[in-house]
Amino acid sequence: MRLEITLPRDKFKSLKGRNVEALIEGHLSRVEETLKAEREEFLREKVSKLEEKLREMEGEIEELKEFYEKALRDREFMMAERDRLRKENEELRKAVEERKRELEKVHGS
Repeated sequence: MRLEITLPRDKFKSLKGRNVEALIEGHLSRVEETLKAEREEFLREKVSKLEEKLREMEGEIEELKEFYEKALRDREFMMAERDRLRKENEELRKAVEERKRELEKVHGS
């Protein structure tokens, strides 16, 4: 695997004549620690965002649950009201039919 490192001119001159490979290997553990810390920080931020999104979704689920329960109550109310109106309509029809027969008797006699 090939790795390219770009350095400023003065840094390059200071490394001239030194064992660069040994320097890199010597600092490798610190680089690994830094990368590990950056990755952990990234993951903590990601977890934090996901937890916030989860709370939002739980809130939305609760709102939907309340809406659904209200819709069920409204449906039950509407069904009961429909039944009441059906019975009332039936009673009114009977009253109209009865009144109609009475008027036919009066006018038919």
